[in-house]
Amino acid sequence: MTEIIPAKQEDAVLIHELAHAIWYPTYESILSKEQIAFMLDKMYSVEALRSAIQDNKAFHLLYEDGNPVGFIGVDPKEDLLRIEKIYLLPSTQGKGYGKLLIDFAAQEAKKLGLPTLELNVNRSNNAYQFYLKQGFEVMQEIDIPYYGFILDDYIMRKKLN
Repeated sequence: MTEIIPAKQEDAVLIHELAHAIWYPTYESILSKEQIAFMLDKMYSVEALRSAIQDNKAFHLLYEDGNPVGFIGVDPKEDLLRIEKIYLLPSTQGKGYGKLLIDFAAQEAKKLGLPTLELNVNRSNNAYQFYLKQGFEVMQEIDIPYYGFILDDYIMRKKLN
């Protein structure tokens, strides 16, 4: 059984642990270990996560049979809902949980009257193909300077029905 639950302040440690378990296997073939460590420290320190949760950045945890296996972070903008973070443990990939989280984000967007989902994905990330299958389209190719690193991303959007 799966369930998606809003994250609370005390879940910052759990999200931190999940991020560390997910990022290295996900990005080690496309980013340097230094960049992975830096990004994890910058975005997924317990303090940064507590601050984000307190500032109402909507984090939700995905549980499989009572065990946390992933998370999503969404941020409503004027005319769309941004998926800021969407990550699953590698052991759960292929189980339909990515689609489940995308569908969850779509439901949240519809509740807010927002007709579009948007996300960034690293151009070398295998998830790019997954997002295409979920109906996302590339809107822009972008290189984002980030503390001495370059994030080479696609900005992707999906129109909701």
